[in-house]
Parts: sequence; structure tokens; C-alpha cells
Amino acid sequence: MDKQDRLAALQAENARLTALLDAHGIEWRLPSESPLPACRPQSTRLSANEKVELFRRLFRGRTDVYPVRWESKSSGKSGYTPACANEWRPGVCEKPRIKCSDCGNRLLIPLSDKVIYAHLSGDHTVGVYPLMEDDTCYLLVVDFDEADWRDDAIAFAQSCSELDVPIALEISRSGNGAHAWLFFDGKVSARDARRLGSAIISFACSRTRQMKLGSYDRMFPNQDTLPKGGFGNLIALPLQKGPREQGWSVFVNSELRPYPDQWGYLASVSPMPRQDIEPTIFRATGGAHPLDVTFIGDEDLATPWRRTDAAMQIAGPMPESLTVTAGQYGLFRKGSTPAATG
Repeated sequence: MDKQDRLAALQAENARLTALLDAHGIEWRLPSESPLPACRPQSTRLSANEKVELFRRLFRGRTDVYPVRWESKSSGKSGYTPACANEWRPGVCEKPRIKCSDCGNRLLIPLSDKVIYAHLSGDHTVGVYPLMEDDTCYLLVVDFDEADWRDDAIAFAQSCSELDVPIALEISRSGNGAHAWLFFDGKVSARDARRLGSAIISFACSRTRQMKLGSYDRMFPNQDTLPKGGFGNLIALPLQKGPREQGWSVFVNSELRPYPDQWGYLASVSPMPRQDIEPTIFRATGGAHPLDVTFIGDEDLATPWRRTDAAMQIAGPMPESLTVTAGQYGLFRKGSTPAATG
């Protein structure tokens, strides 16, 4: 690293630390300046273009396509669909007779600064497809729902803190859930990102004994590999003006209280170095080999007895009998089963 690179790195770190102080309302001053007022808003130093740039740098996913939210005034139903330049165009769009995925006239709109600006200003609500075409991702999101989402989101955040995993906790746009955002400093395989998420969830469960899987909904990306002909699961982007004005879709501290300056907080967020993923999985699983970490998937929760992967198979001859204690879990002595090989 030459002198200019070192200077740029120091300046970037100084800006990050300054933003962190501002986001938490901590008074500070440079030697040549007069004292700054407490809670000086970082947003006053960011232009609209800089906010959009910061937003896109953190919330990265596919840029060739993005999902936009729709809502039916007649039925009240809502959902997301890939933004299409030909949507409802007479003579071209044949919805609802033909599904968008089967339409030969679909013209996907790429994600742009203008689209993000419109989202933040409340003109529409968009999301992001985090799973890239090469089965990688730049971020991981853990979604919490149901009645205990507050306690479980806090427990998850505390576990991340113990593991030195930087996350940004967001109240979902409905106000009835939370998203834990984890940003990486570059592309990582979706499988590794999801292994990390599963390891942290397991660590939180064993650490607190209070985190229920019922409040953990899913992770984004929700797949290891891109589905054929699809884009993978989407996640709604935060800070849309409508819910934001109600105190939702905003980032919060460990007590679930919104940061007074959302942009100052985002400017202080540090991405996780890619090389820290495997060591973190190792620590979270108590020394288990990272390749042994399996996923907590929707199908696993509903029908775990149907799993047939190699990790569920026991090598060697089975004993003639096995004593099992039935309770909330099935318990048996490991000594009465054959040792696994391989």
C-alpha cells in the first residue's frame, strides 16, 4: 500500500468514526474547531446524491432487475413484482391472462439512482434481490416475526456483538417484525453467508435459551443457488418515506429505539470482512468444523424426518435396540450408537 492509499484509508476510517460519534449524539471537536453541538446531524453534511450512493453501497443486490411493491385497492392485497417497462402497456402487456414470468414482452427495468431516490422519497416501494447470478451475495438478512420478535431480535443482536459480527437492526415496514442486516466487504458465496446466519442463530439459541424458532422467519438470500428462471427471494429495502414517518422501516439500537440520525448511523456501519466468516462460524458452533454447519430451512422445521442428506445418515451397523427418552426432544445416549466414519 503506497502513501496515498494509506492516507485514503485513514481518511475513510476517520469519517466512519466521526459519523459514529454523530449518530450517537456524542460531542466532539477537532483541534482547530470550536465545540460542536451535541447530536449534530450527519445528514446535514450529506447531499441527496451522497445519501443515495451510501444506500446503494450498503444494500447491494442485483442491479439488472428490482422488485416493486403493488397494492390492489379493490381487494387490499399487496405484493412485489419485477419492475417492467411494458407493464399494463396496451397491446403489449396481457396481465392477468399471461403471467409475467411467461410473458415474451417483459422488459425488466434496471435499478438506478433515480429508482432509489423515488423509494426514499415515498413515490414507490422497492426491494432488492440479494442472490446474484453467480450464486453470491453482498449481504445477509435475518428476518424475525411473530409475537416474540422483539426479544429474539435483541437476543440475536447481542449474540452478534459477542461474536464481533457487525449488524444493523431494522424495524420492518409493518412495524411487527425486525430485520438484522449483515453487510460483507465484497462478494461471498450465498452458501457461506447462510451458513454464517445459521451458526449465529444456533449460538443465540444455546446462549439465551429463550430464542424460539417460531419468531425466526427466514434468511435472505433464501437459497444457495439461483432458481432456474427466477430471481430468488426478495427483501424490501428500508427507509421508505411512508413507513419511516410512522417510526417503521428504520434502524434501531439494542433497545429497539430508532437512531436520531439514520444517515449518520448508516455511514458508521462497518461491513464484515469476508475472511472472518469461517472463523466466526467456528466460534459460534463451539469449535465444530465449519463444513459441518447445516441450515435451518423452512422444510426442515416443518418435516425434519424427511431429511435425507448425508449429515443425517449414521455410518456402521445399527444396534439391536436403542433406549430413547421422549420429551420436547428425543434423547438417547451417544455411546449406544455406532461411531460415524468418513
